[in-house]
Amino acid sequence: MNKSSGQNGSRLVAYWLLLGVFMLLVQIILGGITRLTGSGLSITEWDVFTGTIPPLNQQEWINEFSKYRQTGQYRLINADFNLADFKFIFFWEWFHRFWARMVGVAFLVGFAILIWKKKLNQELIRPLVILFLLGALQGAIGWIMVASGLTGDAIYVKPTRLALHFLFALALVCYTFWFALELLVPTNRIIRDKVNRRWSWAVLAVLMMQLLFGALMAGNRAATAAPTWPSINGDWIPGTLFNERPLLLNFINNRITIHFMHRTLAYLLLALTIGWTISIPGTPSARANAFLNRTRWLPLAFLTGQILLGITTLLASPGIVPSRWVFFDWVAQLHQVTGMLFLLLMVYMMYILRGEKAHA
Repeated sequence: MNKSSGQNGSRLVAYWLLLGVFMLLVQIILGGITRLTGSGLSITEWDVFTGTIPPLNQQEWINEFSKYRQTGQYRLINADFNLADFKFIFFWEWFHRFWARMVGVAFLVGFAILIWKKKLNQELIRPLVILFLLGALQGAIGWIMVASGLTGDAIYVKPTRLALHFLFALALVCYTFWFALELLVPTNRIIRDKVNRRWSWAVLAVLMMQLLFGALMAGNRAATAAPTWPSINGDWIPGTLFNERPLLLNFINNRITIHFMHRTLAYLLLALTIGWTISIPGTPSARANAFLNRTRWLPLAFLTGQILLGITTLLASPGIVPSRWVFFDWVAQLHQVTGMLFLLLMVYMMYILRGEKAHA
């Protein structure tokens, strides 16, 4: 890719994209808070423009609360809610949606300014348009997810749709981050190293599976099903792993199976990351790169912290208080944040470790 019309223009576009990465990460964090506080179904309609403004007077609040009181979540688990309780969960869902709109505004305004200042060449415009369309699609997936929790006696969104929403958000972050790296990272930092690139692919593949089962853990409220470690309720291989029929349903709905997969993938991911860290100085091209050798420990450090936070989250899950923020929620949120940072670190490593000649 030609980086743009001039080095200064290239860096300006890259910094704008990195701002987008930051805003998307904040959006994912807000999504995590929304889920942990049980706020996702508090707004029962999707109004792209008018929904930007929250209720401004008592009557508007009462109207919104009345809509929420028609949901299965209210009738089955939150029937004791008063208006103050509703305002708390409404805020997080509204802020989550509001921030999504701000991401869109930041993109459109920045895109318009860069076009006006002639900082974008034709080659950059197409991937940026694709990026915007992917962002719009992510918003649509978010509403489809919320709608799944507003049907019949549903009290939460469907775990599979939550997982899709989460993974698509991470893919959007990675796409934006990679795009920024193409404009920002000098070619002399890119290393031709097929061996360590394969290691990176293996780590990223297992990581994406791990994140998928992490999302299914969250969607199924699975932590409390086995709040023990290192065993799963006293078993290393639980006898109920494949109780559901058909067999594949266990990997979506069986909370013990999801526990087993999430933990097993974590151990595999740790082993692969240790292998990746050790393998870096094993090839001449990587060993000769001082920057890579100084930073190769960072992914393992973040992953270790993420695993420890995951164990702490699991052990703290008996202390969950519905619709209240407690210690469990703090560590669960930090567990998610460190997972995202680990993902971005590995995307960066994947970018600089190439199996082919780098292009300017």
